[in-house]
Amino acid sequence: MQKIRHFIRFTYLEAICCVFPVAIFLALAVSRYLPSEPIARYDLLLVWCLFVQIVLLVTRYETKEEFKLILIFHAIGLGLELFKVQVGSWSYPEDAWSKVFGVPLYAGFMYASVASYICQAFRRFDLRITEFPRPLLASLIGLLVYLNFFTHHWLFDFRWLLMGLVAVVFLRSWVYYRLDETVYRMPLVLSFGLIAWFIWLAENIVTFFKGWVYPNQEEGWELVDFGKLSSWFLLVIITILIVAVEKYRLGDPSIEIKT
Repeated sequence: MQKIRHFIRFTYLEAICCVFPVAIFLALAVSRYLPSEPIARYDLLLVWCLFVQIVLLVTRYETKEEFKLILIFHAIGLGLELFKVQVGSWSYPEDAWSKVFGVPLYAGFMYASVASYICQAFRRFDLRITEFPRPLLASLIGLLVYLNFFTHHWLFDFRWLLMGLVAVVFLRSWVYYRLDETVYRMPLVLSFGLIAWFIWLAENIVTFFKGWVYPNQEEGWELVDFGKLSSWFLLVIITILIVAVEKYRLGDPSIEIKT
């Protein structure tokens, strides 16, 4: 009976943590069937994302410190989008006033929503990470992962080496979460993979509603390549590292560094 109660509790908290991404996904679905006049779809999505972000701040769903972290990831995601669209990794085929070098500005909010989820999970699940690598090493890994998203277009793709490095560095790292008075734990690397899996599922929904389009989807929707799971795995790592390092810098006891 306790397991059933905890499963319901877990599902409820996950739903609360996903308010921002769900708001974006619903807008993508609904806007797909709205007329393009008098306001273009991408412009409407930008207005909606701004509205949702303001509401989350005003209602204190997000704290000011969490908002700062979300802004950082918004900028990181938008920078990645600007580059990837230019090299043809994917595209945003619809016209809009809010497109910059082919990227609609609402795109940054999709990355920000992932950071929002991580921040909410830390607070609502009372997350605690043990055996976390030293901040300098964690920051270096995050930087290498981010740079590989750019450099692999001209140099060797180091993603599998980076994933191996992550597995070694975080081998002894555990994440603890609380449901009522019971504390559970899982390997931190496993949490990276689980979050990446759900983002990949969400990505299929987004591309179905043409939030963006991969080259193989231009003639009609197809399942997103399973290879994208590795990309999301690495992107999740960047997000969690940014949040965890900042929490440690602020003296948050939820991050326990390896000794």
